[in-house]
Amino acid sequence: MPPSPQGDGGTSRPPLLEIVVPAYNEERRLPGGLLQLCAKLARMPFPAAVIVVDNNSTDRTAEVVRGWPAGPVPVRLVRCPTPGKGAAVRTGLMDTTAPFVGFCDADMATDLDAVDAALGLLLSGERVVVGSRGHAGSIVENRHSRVRELGAAWFRALAGALVPGVSDTQCGFKFFDGVLAREVAALLRTPGFAFDVELLARCAAEGSQVHEIPVRWQDVPGSRFSPARHTFGIVLELGRIWLRLRARPRPAARPAWDPPAAPDPVGYP
Repeated sequence: MPPSPQGDGGTSRPPLLEIVVPAYNEERRLPGGLLQLCAKLARMPFPAAVIVVDNNSTDRTAEVVRGWPAGPVPVRLVRCPTPGKGAAVRTGLMDTTAPFVGFCDADMATDLDAVDAALGLLLSGERVVVGSRGHAGSIVENRHSRVRELGAAWFRALAGALVPGVSDTQCGFKFFDGVLAREVAALLRTPGFAFDVELLARCAAEGSQVHEIPVRWQDVPGSRFSPARHTFGIVLELGRIWLRLRARPRPAARPAWDPPAAPDPVGYP
């Protein structure tokens, strides 16, 4: 069962930290993930909250969140009808109000002990702290096929041209100064797999260095990403990001999103 309320916890004070969890058809993995996340945040010496963004799920994802018992860590539901993890994360970040915010995947593939390191760095003045499986201190358990590993290496090479110096743009564990996150999220136009690249590139364009930290990461079965099905769409997304970051600002009336590059929500683990 989820943690029970302990005193006033974080329920009567504004949270110092809000974590966004994007979710597409996660009724099976989400309960376990929320249990881990809420237990971790309940042990932190400050109030925290969780925002689950239902990304147009067709299963009982929303019901899982609505039925989550009250506890020291509030969990609330936000809906995002636009397909894609990038769209869901943008929606969640825009809905935050806390001084510090972050997002992680519903499968909790990244060990949550890294939250302590991320928050410590944010409190010391860093504005962007991301988990990196490429960090020398990381421990990674990877069950991916050889084809997928080659595709990941190819993607890192392309992403490196847009976000120099960042070894892993795609780890689903990123934390930010809240003001910066909301400002940058408002500019995001990539709904799918490559949204992390645009997010980090825009943070860098605002003058914020991306600080990578080591993580313990375990591959969790159930990935929806397919190199054969999504590679072409990812190339298009990266090309659009490259053009967008170099273009002059457009009028505010522009559409909120580019058309998705793939017919199904991509970017979910």
